[in-house]
Amino acid sequence: MDWQDLYREFITLFVVIDPIGTVPVYLYAAKSVRPELRIKFALRAVIIATCVLMGFLVLGQILLETLGLRLGSFQVAGGIILFLFALDMIFGQSKPASEIEMVDQDLSGAVFPLAMPSIASPGAILAVVILTDNHRNSISEQAITAGILLSILVLTFVLLLVATRVQKVIGETGASIISRIMGLVLATVAVDAIINGLVSLNLTSLFGT
Repeated sequence: MDWQDLYREFITLFVVIDPIGTVPVYLYAAKSVRPELRIKFALRAVIIATCVLMGFLVLGQILLETLGLRLGSFQVAGGIILFLFALDMIFGQSKPASEIEMVDQDLSGAVFPLAMPSIASPGAILAVVILTDNHRNSISEQAITAGILLSILVLTFVLLLVATRVQKVIGETGASIISRIMGLVLATVAVDAIINGLVSLNLTSLFGT
């Protein structure tokens, strides 16, 4: 795995997890949480999201193959879903606005919507399975992907700890703009995933040639 691959994987996971876009969701979810419990609140959310994403990283493809599904098909389906998710980020409500509406005013907000679907989003789950294709990546390469994932989750936790300061710097408008820019990047990643999926399925055989 070269530096270009590392950079691509980091950008992909950073976009789908969207640590910056998670900050407004956290701020709203933690409104009713006592200040002394907010670190525990943020940690709980990140740990749950980490367990979910690492679980899919390790077992996601095995589950697909057990069900008799090809990863190429999953890549195409996942790419389409990622693309729709990206369109929603670009043209629809921003990530914070749509997920803030789902917040409960207690510690359960650390699970839903903060851990899921804000941090461990459907896009993130799809991405970790696609990026750790057992047939194309060695165990060491998958371990590197896992390390990149963990580094982004640690960054997410750090941003949550300084969330109040971050919000003052970027504001709600800034978070919305960043979310839309990331949506554009994610759309590009989604198209690439669809193309790679079609190639792995043997594009010519799909058209009977």
